[in-house]
Amino acid sequence: MDAPMNPLLLHSDKIVLENLLRDARVQKKSTNEDDQSAMRALDELHDETTVFTNWDLQQLPSGQGIRARILNKYICWAQGIMRNPVDVVFLTHIILYLSTSVPSAVFLYCHFTWIHAVMHVVLQLSYCGSFTLMLHNHIHNNGLLKKQYAWFDNLWPYILEPLMGHTWDSYYYHHVKHHHVEGNGPEDLSSTIRYQRDEVTEFLKYVGRFIAFIWIELPLYFVKKRKPGLAVKSFLSELTAMLFIYVLARANFCPTLFVLIIPFFLMRIGLMVGNYGQHALVDDVDPASDFRSSITLIDVPSNRHCFNDGWHTSHHLNPLRHWKDHPRAFLKSKQEYTNGRALVFQNIDYLMMTYRILRKDYLYLADCIVPIGDQIGMSKQQIADMLQTKTRKFSEAEIQEKYYKGEKAPKQARRKDELYISKI
Repeated sequence: MDAPMNPLLLHSDKIVLENLLRDARVQKKSTNEDDQSAMRALDELHDETTVFTNWDLQQLPSGQGIRARILNKYICWAQGIMRNPVDVVFLTHIILYLSTSVPSAVFLYCHFTWIHAVMHVVLQLSYCGSFTLMLHNHIHNNGLLKKQYAWFDNLWPYILEPLMGHTWDSYYYHHVKHHHVEGNGPEDLSSTIRYQRDEVTEFLKYVGRFIAFIWIELPLYFVKKRKPGLAVKSFLSELTAMLFIYVLARANFCPTLFVLIIPFFLMRIGLMVGNYGQHALVDDVDPASDFRSSITLIDVPSNRHCFNDGWHTSHHLNPLRHWKDHPRAFLKSKQEYTNGRALVFQNIDYLMMTYRILRKDYLYLADCIVPIGDQIGMSKQQIADMLQTKTRKFSEAEIQEKYYKGEKAPKQARRKDELYISKI
């Protein structure tokens, strides 16, 4: 609760965090003038182009020097390609991955060495977070580039997904057409509510089930929901990817192990560790609420390097919201977050969130929380005790009572499903 602000935070994150911490210090809601001042500051940042994740635009070379000229030419060229001109960073990352991951993988198949193989996996591991969240933006918005570049926009995921541990299109079918429709509810195959979320054995069951059975459970879910087209597509995409890996492994096992198989398992584990952290703290009074079944993180790894993935509640409230709009949307809806008793943390990412929950280290989490509403004025121990209540396993009777009474959950799922259009 008294954690210092990380100097590497995005400027937009600092603005929101300062606003919330001001509320906590005076133990009341900010004045309307304070909120409007913060909103104006966010508005000024809204159209700022992001080129790299490590540096903000004002930190990049400017003036008439050679580096500034090259950079400006690149930005102008990239803005002519991107659908949204502020998203130059996505093209930067696509170029980075195509110019490093692809040549490295090809070279391993041509000339395999153990040192290179290990270094390749380390490289992919360093890329997988940013790549996955770039892909996340791609699948939610039916692409990133302008229409005249649609051929390339559709092509690059099929080249890079296997190298990063994704199977073709599976992230789209599971995340967009399933997870966001069910929203961590009882029919969500990656739901956390049936697990005692601070127990390691329960976590291992959670991850193990996903790795072992998602390939068949997701198509069966679509069959149950009377969506045979999605059932066939999701099954064939997974089957085709697995067959591709199998054929390459039979032909040349060692490079395939490091280029495709190890990244596959690392990615599947990483996706579940991340989702667990996003949805481990679920309110036992109203678990169907997006405010109470997901969290908001104001941190460097999630927001600077993974395109505002920390604003997870905002993303669930509107999955089509542009990634740079989350801080503004949060501040604009701050009263709704307060009324909804949402949870906001700083200086912690989803992987560490999962780790600390599994260690039952609720006092550490209490130190990271940014109190809002009724949480302001609570002691560290009271916050810790409150967080612990949110990791409790739901019984089937409780699930029926809290999710299906009055058919609230099915209606919400149908409404969310209407948000999405067919994949290009």
